[in-house]
Order: sequence, then structure tokens, then C-alpha cells
Amino acid sequence: QVQLVESGGGLVQPGGSLRLSCAASGFPFSRYTMRWYRQAPGKERELVAGITSAGETTNLTDSVKGRFTISRDNAKNTLYLQMNTLKPEDTAVYYCYANFIFTSGFYSEYWGQGTQVTVSS
Repeated sequence: QVQLVESGGGLVQPGGSLRLSCAASGFPFSRYTMRWYRQAPGKERELVAGITSAGETTNLTDSVKGRFTISRDNAKNTLYLQMNTLKPEDTAVYYCYANFIFTSGFYSEYWGQGTQVTVSS
């Protein structure tokens, strides 16, 4: 059974930090590209950060560059998002996403259930 379980969300004051984790099971985690998405109330889901299967390449959306870091531990089947200097506009539900594209062009993808991050004083 495939599972992506996010944790680490919560309420934090502006300028604070949180570290999100995403524990994966039921699929070959080390072969999958991983991403974090977020969705704020009334807005579309947006890509926040991505990391390749071995962790050699990462990318961040412009609004979080210099503040967020994405990483993974393939030995622990876990994805992370370190969030520093949080702003109220970072308030959203954060989702973990896994993706693998086969040579045939078929792809496999999984979503977590999300974890709420609220930045407020």
C-alpha cells in the first residue's frame, strides 16, 4: 500500500521556522522525483520545491528562494522541507508529491494528504 504521510506543520509566528517531513512507503522512493506543493485558501495549488531522485538537483519557486530548502534521505524514505523566515503568505496546506516517468512514457504519481502551515502573530 502506497503512503505519503506529511508531518511537521503547525502555527508559527512570522519570521519563525518549521521543518516538514514526508514519510514514504509502498513504492521505490529512491527512484522517484519528489516535490512539495502548497495550496492556500481560494488559490490554486502551486509547486514550491522539487528534488531529483538522488538529490543531486533541487529547485525552488522564486517566492521561497533563500528561505526554504528541500532535501531527502533515501535511506529513510523521507522527504523534507526546511522553512525559515516564514511569512503570512506562506500559510497553506503543504502536500508531498512523488513522480516517476517510465521509458515508455507512462508515469506513476502519488500525493500525500497534506499538512497545514499557518503563519500568524
